[in-house]
Amino acid sequence: MATADQDGAAVTVGQDGAAATVHDEVLNCRGSAAPLPVIKLAQRLPELPVGAVLRVLADVPAAANDVPAWCRLQRQEFAGSPAPHTHDVRRMR
Repeated sequence: MATADQDGAAVTVGQDGAAATVHDEVLNCRGSAAPLPVIKLAQRLPELPVGAVLRVLADVPAAANDVPAWCRLQRQEFAGSPAPHTHDVRRMR
């Protein structure tokens, strides 16, 4: 379940009611073939402010490896995968 915090950012709340990752924007890449989710991530993340979290929704199996690998190469933070086909990336620079 997603709600908004006091600043308007989306907060994912787990089944236990605890907040997981706060994300500022969702990039829906479901149905896109590899490597399009990473390409779209690379295009959108620089447009967000430093510290923002972009949630990438990608159901292509390669995204589970490609998104964290891209983060390492680009010195961005892979903030985790809170749900299947969901990848959170924090802009670091």
